Amino acid sequence: MNHPILYEINTRCWLREMSARLDRPVTLANVPDEEFAAWERLGFTHIWLMGVWTTGPRARALALNEPGLRRAYDEALPGWCEKDVAGSPYSIANYEVPNELGGEAALAEFRARLHRAGLKLILDFVPNHVGIDHPWLGRQPDLFVQSSKEFEGTFAQPTPAGVRWIAHGKDPYFPGWTDVAQLDYRNPATRKAMKEQLLSVAARCDGVRCDMAMLLLNEVFGRTWREFPISGSPPTTEFWAEAIPAVKAAHPDFLFLAEVYWELEARLQSLGFDYTYDKQLYDDLIHRNPVGVQRRLLELPPKFVAASAHFLENHDEPRVAASLSVLEHRAAAQVVLGLPGMRFLHEGQLSGARIKAPVQLGRRSIEAAQSDLQQMYATMLTTLHATSVGRGQGEILSPRAAWPGNPSGQNFIVVQWQSLPEEFDVVAVNLAEHRSQCYAPLSVPGLAEFNWSMRDLLGTETYVRVGSDLADQGLYLDLTAYGAQLFHFAPVS
Repeated sequence: MNHPILYEINTRCWLREMSARLDRPVTLANVPDEEFAAWERLGFTHIWLMGVWTTGPRARALALNEPGLRRAYDEALPGWCEKDVAGSPYSIANYEVPNELGGEAALAEFRARLHRAGLKLILDFVPNHVGIDHPWLGRQPDLFVQSSKEFEGTFAQPTPAGVRWIAHGKDPYFPGWTDVAQLDYRNPATRKAMKEQLLSVAARCDGVRCDMAMLLLNEVFGRTWREFPISGSPPTTEFWAEAIPAVKAAHPDFLFLAEVYWELEARLQSLGFDYTYDKQLYDDLIHRNPVGVQRRLLELPPKFVAASAHFLENHDEPRVAASLSVLEHRAAAQVVLGLPGMRFLHEGQLSGARIKAPVQLGRRSIEAAQSDLQQMYATMLTTLHATSVGRGQGEILSPRAAWPGNPSGQNFIVVQWQSLPEEFDVVAVNLAEHRSQCYAPLSVPGLAEFNWSMRDLLGTETYVRVGSDLADQGLYLDLTAYGAQLFHFAPVS
């Protein structure tokens, strides 16, 4: 699958909600068959179980008592109680599945059932840090960034050799995360330990989403931790250049997805990541910048776009249904689903959820589904499943003005997909708040040799177009505000 559809699930909340709905305990071992059938029907290729690893008691205590988090809980889950707080799934005490989720055997059974349904499993790998409950802190303190004395952003860690001041994990632009400890990638022993940990995770899934993957780059890491001394010279090779080939040697089809920002996406792709977050596309869509969306997609190398993960929300971002109107949402969703690359959807997005739940919560507010958005996604996904979109060769087309003095063509995203010699599909989206027109120059071999039936698979419109006109002039498009169409082209006699 060259252009996967990833579905992120908040594992702890999802299992808790199913248990309440079915009035019985549900773990990864006994998820109802209907869930797998629904994912298969919608055309998902990968399920990301976000938050399956063990979080420890110290991390949970911090999540319970941090004032900013408590305010977030109040907003997202009015009337919450202490048992609703599980702690951050990114403060990992152990890369093992806790008993309340079913344990390791349940994860293996869940993965096997995914495979039987034709899907694959993605899990979290958090390379930059471990939780403050992790056993390495006491047993192998040399693996961490540290100081011989108290320093801002550190915490006291007792060890057999005395107290060490261990740095909290962080990125260079914000204060540290107080529930995690920073691994030191200048230390070869740390790299060895984390490569072994990654191999252990890889044996239990089909791919990993790597949290804040750019923090491990030598330049970024050195800049972030330059005030903390090390003995000896840091490695000159990149961790990812060592770790990714090691995993793929053992698991050739393993998938690596990087959470990455700061225009470092291409760098991580060059180091072996199959897909990297496309945060700029997200920003442009959410902030209603159609000209920026088109310009960037046309300027980027096609290989880069095809190695990007396109999304409208995830567990770190606000809910898209709370940010865009239904029409805007529909247009933006069609762009994300119609582009080459990974199409990345988030649990709750498909039903129009509006409340962003902090990841520290093990329970979230139950929201009634917005039927119009629910139907929209069901129609889009099941329709795409039967086309060449995401399965064939995708090409982003460069619209031109419909007539002199009409700039509205810059509001379009048009993608041509082809998998069969004499049929093709075109995704066309107008991201503007007004009607727009353009010509889209098609690049289909033999286009002029046929007349073409042009049917909108998301609507009721059907046309016949003369092939020589399409070849000479391009495809004329005239779309309403936030119009989104999926045209299937087939030759007619």
